[in-house]
Amino acid sequence: MKREKTEKSKLKDSPQDNGVQTNQYSAISPPASPDTQDEPFSTYFEEKVAIPSDVSQLLWVLLGATIIGLLLQRLAARLGVVTGMHLAEVCNRQYPTVPRVILWLMVELAIIGSDMQEVIGCAIALNLLSVGRIPLWAGVLITITDTFVFLFLDKYGLRKLEAFFGFLITIMALSFYVLVKPDQGELLKGMFLPYCAGCGPVQLEQAVGIVGAVIMPHNIYLHSALVKSRDIDRKNKKDVKEANKYFFIESTIALFISFLINVFVVAVFAQAFYNKTNIEVNALCNATGSPHTNLFPLNNGTLEVDIYKGGVVLGCFFGPAALYIWAIGILAAGQSSTMTGTYSGQFVMEGFLNLRWSRFARVLLTRSIAITPTLLVAIFQDVHHLTGMNDFLNVLQSMQLPFALIPILTFTSLTSIMNDFANGLVWKISGGVVILVVCAINMYFVVVYVTALNSVLLYVLAALLSIAYLCFVGYLAWHCLVALGVSCLDFGSRVSNPPAVFIEEPSEYDS
Repeated sequence: MKREKTEKSKLKDSPQDNGVQTNQYSAISPPASPDTQDEPFSTYFEEKVAIPSDVSQLLWVLLGATIIGLLLQRLAARLGVVTGMHLAEVCNRQYPTVPRVILWLMVELAIIGSDMQEVIGCAIALNLLSVGRIPLWAGVLITITDTFVFLFLDKYGLRKLEAFFGFLITIMALSFYVLVKPDQGELLKGMFLPYCAGCGPVQLEQAVGIVGAVIMPHNIYLHSALVKSRDIDRKNKKDVKEANKYFFIESTIALFISFLINVFVVAVFAQAFYNKTNIEVNALCNATGSPHTNLFPLNNGTLEVDIYKGGVVLGCFFGPAALYIWAIGILAAGQSSTMTGTYSGQFVMEGFLNLRWSRFARVLLTRSIAITPTLLVAIFQDVHHLTGMNDFLNVLQSMQLPFALIPILTFTSLTSIMNDFANGLVWKISGGVVILVVCAINMYFVVVYVTALNSVLLYVLAALLSIAYLCFVGYLAWHCLVALGVSCLDFGSRVSNPPAVFIEEPSEYDS
């Protein structure tokens, strides 16, 4: 995206009686944007996770994460519709320079983490499709070029490309669901009864990983920008209200379909692989002539799967076609993730820093950063460490969630920005509860993770990083509480609800 911007600041009186001012911002705005001993690679990924003892234990986490995602997408869309500007641009104007740069770095970290997941997924998919002929390191290198191919194709119809990827992923999920036929009663029970019998830190990490996989923080920034592609008369309150309604319906349908696909995949894995031993799978793979039999040792240990071994086992259970369907689904999901990461990165960089890089330069930078650690793991370690890295990146995404949750709740609660469309009491309370729960879960995970390091040096480093993380989250939360109306905390905050005094700024985009 390329945006040409001419800034004019103009003070205005209260809003029009029967309309919504275009691009309304708090008078308390920040200044204009400034002119800123070797460890082995297996350190974090040695621990294996057994398949849950109940097919439905964590489905309620998936449902909850989807609902939270819908809440965030609603707030993001409303911000873009009402103000005509996306979340990164509003952050640029409301936060001081140092917090703004830190926030930008956190969002960029989430984008790079997502890009690494795409690289991992594509490398594994290519390895499966080639029956091991394309090694993992070669698959990683191939993903350097495939992104630019799809960026080129996007000029000829991005919507068609997204629909094609979505079709492939849906076919994958439905095919496996029909083959396995999981227990419907257990699925419904697992969705609506929040429990996890015998769960501990490992299961908590899985739950946090699910949240991080479903709700990606940079996608909140992206969603607030995508609504700007629609032609909306922001001076007409009725049109703005109608646009908010239809964007909410669109988000609901999209997330519901995504939820169903995720449920199908989770249920298939749990139903098909539960209570299987390594020796049983080894025998079955031998009988079907699978070349991956060596992945399963000859012992009675519980079968442990990841996205690589999962595809292999599906091939052993349901034939080679199932393995190829799984690999194509992973490849399609990875390429879809690439496109969302590219566009969100473009908006984030433009909004926070007023930098207008081409998509080619933008992808080249983030992909280069993502390729390096992934390539090292692929060269010096095996596929299990690569898939383990993918799980860790899911948790990393969840750790970045407060940097999307808190700003979006803050600015959509300000009447000086949203006018009549500011959050009501119910949305303020529900948003605050979501933020509190996410931050509490993340902090608990950090404590559990740090205590398992068994190194004084790592303890100290993790403690310092945790303190810095908490301090910044606390700073954002302080601004958020002031915006929510906790006036006793308003001692020098740059975010508050003064009378309607606005900065008007035209928005010109070519998409």
